Amino acid sequence: MATFAMQALGCEVTAINTVQFSNHTAYKQVKGRKTPAEEVTELYEGLKQSHLDDFDVMLSGYCPSAAVVQEVGKIARESRFKATTKPGSFFWVLDPVMGDNGKIYVNEDVVPAYKALLKDADLILPNQFEAELLSEVKITDYASLATAIETLHRKYRVPHVLITSVTLPPTTTSTPQNQSRASSPFVNSANALQSGKLSIVGSTATSDLKPRLFRLTVPALPVFFSGTGDMFAALMVARLRESCQAADLLTTNHWQSPDDVEATELPLAKAAEKVLASMHAVLVKTMNARSEELKRLDDEAKHELNVGIGEEAGQDKSLQRHLRLTKAAEVRVVRNWRDLVEPQDLNDFRAQVVAVDQ
Repeated sequence: MATFAMQALGCEVTAINTVQFSNHTAYKQVKGRKTPAEEVTELYEGLKQSHLDDFDVMLSGYCPSAAVVQEVGKIARESRFKATTKPGSFFWVLDPVMGDNGKIYVNEDVVPAYKALLKDADLILPNQFEAELLSEVKITDYASLATAIETLHRKYRVPHVLITSVTLPPTTTSTPQNQSRASSPFVNSANALQSGKLSIVGSTATSDLKPRLFRLTVPALPVFFSGTGDMFAALMVARLRESCQAADLLTTNHWQSPDDVEATELPLAKAAEKVLASMHAVLVKTMNARSEELKRLDDEAKHELNVGIGEEAGQDKSLQRHLRLTKAAEVRVVRNWRDLVEPQDLNDFRAQVVAVDQ
C-alpha cells in the first residue's frame, strides 16, 4: 500500500518489509512471519554496500518488536548524520504504530522504544491513543489535545505532529488484538459513526516550540478498510514534500515554516487536505464495490442448496462470507490511482484553526 501510493506520486521507493504475510490480518487467518531486527539490519547493510542509501525521506510504520524499532532508529540517525551539512536533505516520517481505543497490540516494551526515538523524527503520525501513550496526557477535549501536542513539541522537540482519528470524547470501542492497525482516517469507531465525522488534528511548532493547531474533519465511512493508515502516511510523504517545496523550505531544518505562517497555511495542513481528498475518493469507490459484492452474496444465499448442516457447516459458511467481504473491502488504490494524483473536491477538506476552548 505505502510503496504504491508513493510511487503513484512520483517517488522512487526502496521498501524493507517489517512483516512478510500472505495477507493482512483482518482476514483472521494468515501465513508468514514478522521480520526480525537482524534481517532489517542485513537488508539495510545490503543497500549501503551498493551505495543505494542516499534517501531524502524515510517513512517507518509498523514495527513488530522493540528491537526492530531500535534498528529503524539507527537507520534514521545514520541518515540524519550524513545530511548534517545539508539542512533539510533528510526527513523522517514516523508512524508509531502501537495500538488504538485503549488497547496496545504490540509488546509493551515498544512504547519506551518509540519514546527514545521521537527526538530524531521530523513528523510523527500517532492516532489519539498513541498520542496519549507518547505524551502521557489523557485526551478528553481540545484543551487536553492541545496539551498533548505541545508536550510532543516541547519534551521531544518533534517539529510536526499530525494526530489521526480524533474522536472526542474518546471511544470505548475495543480493538481486535490481531490487527496491526485498527484506526486511521476513515476507519470508524462507534463514536465517529454516531457523529458521522472524525477529525485529524495537526501542528507545526514555532521556533519557540509553541503549537500551531489546525483541524480537518472527514466523513466517517461504515466499513473497516485495512491499510488506510499506511496509505495516509505514504501520501503525506509525497504531499508534504510537494508543499514544502512550494514554500521553499526543502533546504530548511525539518522543513519548518517561519513563525508568521498561520496554522491553516502550513505546508502540513495543505498536504493533509490533498491526502484526505484522495483517500475519500478511493475509499468511497471501494465501499461501493464492496456493497455490490454484499448484494451478490445475499442473492447467492437465497438460491443456494443446503450443502451442510450443523454447527461446523454454519461456521464454515460464516468464514467464507467473511473472507469474501474482506477481499471486497481491499482498498482499490491501483485502479483509482488518478484520485491519488489529482484529488478532487478539495474545498470539502479545508483545514480549520483549532480553538482550544471549544
